[in-house]
Amino acid sequence: MSIRIYIPGDSTALALGADDVAVAITAEAARRGVEIDVVRNGTRGLLWLEPLVEVATAEGRIGFGPVDASDVAALFDAGFHLGESKHALALGLVEQIPYLARQSRLTFARAGITDPLSLADYEAHEGYKGLRNALAMEPAAIVAAVTASGLRGRGGAAFPTGIKWNTVLKAAGAQKYIVCNADEGDSGTFADRIVMEGDPFMLIEGMTIAGLAVGANKGYIYVRSEYPHAIANLNHAINSALQAGYLGSNILGSGRAFELEVRKGAGAYICGEETALLESIEGKRGVVRAKPPLPALSGLFGQPTVINNVLSLAAVPLILDKGAAYYQDYGMGRSRGTLPVQLAGNIKHGGLIELAFGVTLRDILFEYGGGSASGRPIKAVQVGGPLGAYLPESQWDTPLDYEAFASLWAVLGHGGIVVHDDSADMARLARYAMEFCAVESCGKCTPCRIGSTRGVEVIDKIREGSERPKQVILLRELCDTMLHGSLCAMGGMTPYPVLSALNHFPQDFGQVSEDQRAA
Repeated sequence: MSIRIYIPGDSTALALGADDVAVAITAEAARRGVEIDVVRNGTRGLLWLEPLVEVATAEGRIGFGPVDASDVAALFDAGFHLGESKHALALGLVEQIPYLARQSRLTFARAGITDPLSLADYEAHEGYKGLRNALAMEPAAIVAAVTASGLRGRGGAAFPTGIKWNTVLKAAGAQKYIVCNADEGDSGTFADRIVMEGDPFMLIEGMTIAGLAVGANKGYIYVRSEYPHAIANLNHAINSALQAGYLGSNILGSGRAFELEVRKGAGAYICGEETALLESIEGKRGVVRAKPPLPALSGLFGQPTVINNVLSLAAVPLILDKGAAYYQDYGMGRSRGTLPVQLAGNIKHGGLIELAFGVTLRDILFEYGGGSASGRPIKAVQVGGPLGAYLPESQWDTPLDYEAFASLWAVLGHGGIVVHDDSADMARLARYAMEFCAVESCGKCTPCRIGSTRGVEVIDKIREGSERPKQVILLRELCDTMLHGSLCAMGGMTPYPVLSALNHFPQDFGQVSEDQRAA
């Protein structure tokens, strides 16, 4: 009987030598006459342990990591292929690793467990149960279930998914579309990539259900060009689903139709904004559209369009399978379900964590992240991508909740968390935010296009010590103009990192803090 060994094939593991490890394990097993069956799974999100090799045993999967090709011979000597835990890289049962065991895995329940290219494996792990239920429901009932679940967009606006779907369902249009925003361009975010590389059928199923719900028979997944492995896995999975009758003109013999296509973006951050994304799909330059009309009424090619990101659509199959109440039972307040948190930057244990809303930032940083990688005190944490606010330690006990973060003038966004230790220069990071906006702006509106350029100049003067009091006033006024005058969140949110850095870390701008004034 062959021994099943799991070696991840996702981008992180590949970058760290997973292919070399797979070749070495296969060769060493052949040399020793050991019969093995290698499965290239996705990552479980424990990125500091990649490549994480797992061996299937009667008790469960035993993990070893991070494994290098040079470790393979010694692993065999120690009996790792028999599930022995004598080697220094042995981690025990993977499911019992505290980082993983304490999570609430709903969306990522299959990540790292299944073969992402195997439709049979997906079905064996409760895949396509949600779609089968949806096929027996009226469109309005599907929308009602998603609405009742409390699912909100896992992006900057956190707009209720059910309300958006209901708008498209009721909109008049000869053709309707489902568009998945997989342009994941925020720094420190990789949850979308893990879904697409590690469980692509889940996203396909979610989009198909969305199509049934609103009367759309065509969908597009807009993926950034920097994700070649995700694009390849999606195309493979779409073809498999089509051959098996889960996509096409007659889904599972129901007479309902849904077709799906992957579109590759060219790497513009602005195309993560939904209307610029639509322009790009249509073959135009990625420039933000003025609203109204909303995309739900006049979106892709002028037709009613649902636009959701990967994590929103990936949550839908579970809701249609287990029910709205099951999903809503997780979370707090108006933030229901789970949030995939991505830990990056100066953090000891970087990776993906899926938790119910309500956990604090402090718990994530220390109970999961293990503190800074440098061993120095953590100074600031940026949540929500490059346009997210920098949070000082005084705000780390805030629960991860959309409204709680809004009260701090901060956003959860896509769940990306980037950590900085006490060596970070917050004025320099504020300058980077303005420079990022200047580089990535589509250029359509003046506050974003010109404001960000002037912002870089003003912060440079502050850092040089040139008329600091006057320049700080000017910077605040400039941020106010960008916040209220920009056409989209690109310019409208750039003030978040800039002002949070200025307000919470004034000493880095040569200013006196409130505590220093009080003293």
